[in-house]
Amino acid sequence: MSKGIFITATGTDIGKTFVTALIVKKLRDAGLNAGYYKAALSGAEEQPDGSWLPGDAAYVAKVSGMQEKGEELVSYIYKTAVSPHLAAMREGNPVELDKVKADFTAAQAKYDYVTMEGSGGIICPIRWDEQHILLEDVIKAVDLGTLVISNAALGSINACVLTIAYLKQKGIPVRGIILNNYDGSDFMQADNKKMMEAITGVPVLAEVKPNDTELDIDVEVLKGLYK
Repeated sequence: MSKGIFITATGTDIGKTFVTALIVKKLRDAGLNAGYYKAALSGAEEQPDGSWLPGDAAYVAKVSGMQEKGEELVSYIYKTAVSPHLAAMREGNPVELDKVKADFTAAQAKYDYVTMEGSGGIICPIRWDEQHILLEDVIKAVDLGTLVISNAALGSINACVLTIAYLKQKGIPVRGIILNNYDGSDFMQADNKKMMEAITGVPVLAEVKPNDTELDIDVEVLKGLYK
């Protein structure tokens, strides 16, 4: 039976897609049938042929060795580089949860381990018209636990703790934390890790250095995060 996990972050430009690619690559390199799915992507890149490339999905596919094109891995692709709710207001085609659930189910039928990437931070409006959909509603719709990607820099304790507190308040399981931009050269980074774990009660499962090409985590531990 297919298993999945939802990747969220403490904010925008934390490196969620970068880490997600390393996660999927780790599983596939171990010989596992692992795939990727994203409900909504903003800021698609225009190509010479006039098509629009969903950069995040294309990046994950390339790094992890998946054969699908980026546009085959995302349900809703928007050109405007803003929150999906605002992009949909400008471009049309608002997110429908039924389609997200159907596309996620299709990914589950194809892969044993599905890594689903969110948009922005945990309080990201996905749709805001006659319907109000936040990222938490998407997570609940597909019934997944979460892995939180946090920066290791100054201010990260606050952002990480608030993100996890919000997830717990909403009844969404948190499987762990991965610290991005953690190079181990700064005593503050080590303290950030310690304080995140102490305050949230959630373990930091891996640290990712800038430009890492491999995720330093035991593949059995990584597999265990998927439910």
